[in-house]
Amino acid sequence: MNNLFCCPVTGSPLVKSGESYISEATKERFPILEGIPRFCPIENYSESFGFQWNIFEQTQLDIYSNSSLTEVRFYGSTGWSPDKLSGENILEVGSGAGRFTEAFLRTTKATLHSIDFSNAVEANRRNNLNYGSRLQLAQASIYQMPFADNTFDKVFCLGVLQHTPSFATSIKSLIQKAKVGGEIVVDFYPIKGWYTKIHSKYIFRPITKRMPKRLLLNLIRLNIRWMLIAFDLLCAIGCSLLTRFIPITDVRSLPPTLSRSQRREWAIMDTFDGLSPEYDSPQRVEDVKKMFTSNGCDISFAGVVNYSGGSSTVVRAIKRS
Repeated sequence: MNNLFCCPVTGSPLVKSGESYISEATKERFPILEGIPRFCPIENYSESFGFQWNIFEQTQLDIYSNSSLTEVRFYGSTGWSPDKLSGENILEVGSGAGRFTEAFLRTTKATLHSIDFSNAVEANRRNNLNYGSRLQLAQASIYQMPFADNTFDKVFCLGVLQHTPSFATSIKSLIQKAKVGGEIVVDFYPIKGWYTKIHSKYIFRPITKRMPKRLLLNLIRLNIRWMLIAFDLLCAIGCSLLTRFIPITDVRSLPPTLSRSQRREWAIMDTFDGLSPEYDSPQRVEDVKKMFTSNGCDISFAGVVNYSGGSSTVVRAIKRS
């Protein structure tokens, strides 16, 4: 399948000229760098994710962690069957280093269009280069995607929406790119109750999200040993509720197949992922459902999906108009 790129502003066709795409309508030039079209500024609010995924580019990949966690999470969250995806136009929004990209391409024969706002697309390309033309990558904003409206049979956006400036506008953008009758699947950080933000992550984030990324990463590396020991000890003595006050990710959900060094690496990465982003906006399931229904969708599922190794809060919707 050929790429489906068009001008992200006007929707007009693009002409490829050397190492650029040029909008027929506006004559704006979109460079192709390292084989990836760039439809947004290279540096933007997602800088921390580009920094993160180009360092930890293989950490979460199933083939690296010797687990099936990502594959199980992907199909558990979407409810899709891999043998039914071939021949459909499918869009991934917010691919990072290609964790779900790899699981999708490895388990199907389908072609995937995938975007990310950060330069993590470069890590994704390195990780999935062997899939050739089955992966169509671009760096682009969720608010100005380089695709015509009503294009895709399925759209998925996993691990991303809470980190965008406007959750509701992001949902609307995803819906616009799906065909009528197409399916959109998202997951997000849930608001579980009044205590959701009584957590070390939200206590430290006003400071850590403004810190130089390299400095923050180094501080986490220096402290990860005692944080892991404290976390494991509190869980062992039945005081797991207190782990929320240790500024470390919940390592209980990490694959059991990880070696000690891999577990440490994943813990560093996930802790950085929680403390560094510009935005972190957990949502109530009912509110996310309303975002879909108010934009012409029917809800097919909304709630918690449990799978081997963890759980995700998911909404699946069908575009009706």
